[in-house]
Amino acid sequence: MTENNSEPKPKRRRGRKRGTGRHYFTQVHEDAIVQYAKSNSLKEREQLYREFIQPAFNELVDKIVFTYKFTTLPNIDELRDECKIWLTTILDKFDQSKGSKAFSYFSVITKNWFIHKVKKHAVKRQREMQYDQIPRRIEEQYLSTENPYHKHVEEQQFWAALNSEIKSWEQITMKPAEKKVYEAVKILLSNPDDIEIFNKKAIYLYLRELTGLNTKQVVNNLNKLRAKYRTFKADWDEGNVRHIEVDEEVSEDGEKENSRPKLGGIPSGSHG
Repeated sequence: MTENNSEPKPKRRRGRKRGTGRHYFTQVHEDAIVQYAKSNSLKEREQLYREFIQPAFNELVDKIVFTYKFTTLPNIDELRDECKIWLTTILDKFDQSKGSKAFSYFSVITKNWFIHKVKKHAVKRQREMQYDQIPRRIEEQYLSTENPYHKHVEEQQFWAALNSEIKSWEQITMKPAEKKVYEAVKILLSNPDDIEIFNKKAIYLYLRELTGLNTKQVVNNLNKLRAKYRTFKADWDEGNVRHIEVDEEVSEDGEKENSRPKLGGIPSGSHG
């Protein structure tokens, strides 16, 4: 009987198969971002963004949120949407000539964006105190006892007066570019509660898309509207807004007391 001197073959280790790559961010999406940065055509940019870039950004943000455990942040759904909007405002900053891939570039800045939010949230939590830990005398001295109803009413009055003021600007002669920005601002202010989800850059991008003007044209004509707004705001703070009715109160002796501005029958600026 012959001995078998051959060494036993080592067992092959079975490992997990490597992923086939990032299917949601392929070379097609890389090329779309490069072309977006190069193009001056609003129509082409809109098509590239809608068909290729937006789906890739949506997936990229969601994966980074879950990979790095940013899901513990409060209002994470709102933060995800805010980040996706912010990414659209920096598309022009990507420079292929610097040697980085679009995927790597936007992955890094997205991760850093959420890290900044984590740090900001941590600082906020450190500053917060439970109400029951505040000494009674400090609570009585500093905590507000303002009636939230009156604050809400005053905010409603402000927006109503501002909308009325903006409508009155239609009588002013404007150049075509200024008129476009004016109409875009009216659209934006038609639902003021949604403005909070935009940052400054996103608003400029939104105005550019609505008007078809470049950033410089938007800024120059927006500054003209800002000057009109500052005049309105100064009048509002002094109670001299033209679009608010004047309610003259009469005292018991028949003398007219100080007039107070009001809108819709409720005095403006009243706090109970």
